[in-house]
Amino acid sequence: MPHDHAHMEPKEGDRRVAIAIWANGLLTLAQIVGGILSGSLALIADAIHNFSDMASLVIAFGARKIARRPADAKMTFGYGRVEIVAALINYTSLIIIGLYLVYEGAMRFVDPPEVAGWTVVILGSVALFIDTLTAWLTYSMQKGSVNIRALFLHNLSDALASVAVIVGGVLILLYDVRWVDPAITIGIAAYILWLAFSEIGGPIRTLMLGSPPDIDTDKVIAAVEDVDGVEEVHHAHFWQMQEHRAALDTHVVIAEDRWDDLENIKTAIKSRLDEEFGIDHSTLEFERSATKHRDADRYGHG
Repeated sequence: MPHDHAHMEPKEGDRRVAIAIWANGLLTLAQIVGGILSGSLALIADAIHNFSDMASLVIAFGARKIARRPADAKMTFGYGRVEIVAALINYTSLIIIGLYLVYEGAMRFVDPPEVAGWTVVILGSVALFIDTLTAWLTYSMQKGSVNIRALFLHNLSDALASVAVIVGGVLILLYDVRWVDPAITIGIAAYILWLAFSEIGGPIRTLMLGSPPDIDTDKVIAAVEDVDGVEEVHHAHFWQMQEHRAALDTHVVIAEDRWDDLENIKTAIKSRLDEEFGIDHSTLEFERSATKHRDADRYGHG
């Protein structure tokens, strides 16, 4: 599973995330104050979403730092998976926020309050600028990191939510349509929930040691079994050590008359795994044909 991502120096990436943290922090404060003064739940909803973005940025910033630590005795695979954990936290927070906003929006439908339209439009416009800036800062970084992708989608959804808030403010100014504010709130929440549920599966799959989604495991095993001298492959385990690094742990049965050629067979297997499937980490346990595990499952421990 070879990957080709635009390269960016870690310090440059950290600087972009730091700028985004400060921008979202100031925006959140302004929107909360403005939402309270104007009586707009949609503005407060956008502020809460922006606050979650700031928290997500802080988590991602820390995760990026930790992920660069080398492997040690306590974490022999290294710290790269911390970015997967950060992405899961961020998507989970989106789901919680989305459900809360649906509830609050539904309650406001019963008795829509008066909303100051100009405050909503002005702060919504400021939010749109900050959200667009943050999305731009993280766009090139999100292509190679599920952690930063979670942030990018956070901010992209925020930008769209800000557009909805501005439209709502304009409708309130022109027609005094009070129900539009909770309606937009629920619309923002629905989009947040759709976004989170559609993306959260990836981090969960990785943390559950699922097989890399872009690798055909049957094809990999067939390729190994096609190596001269290999009779069978069983007890195969595929997983992702880190976001872009696939691994394989398996038993390989060698023909009895080829046992003396084991080193060459092993080299051929590892080369094929790396060149054809991008699997550069493999742990192979070799068995003689005469003493192999009988009735062993192809996958897992059975």
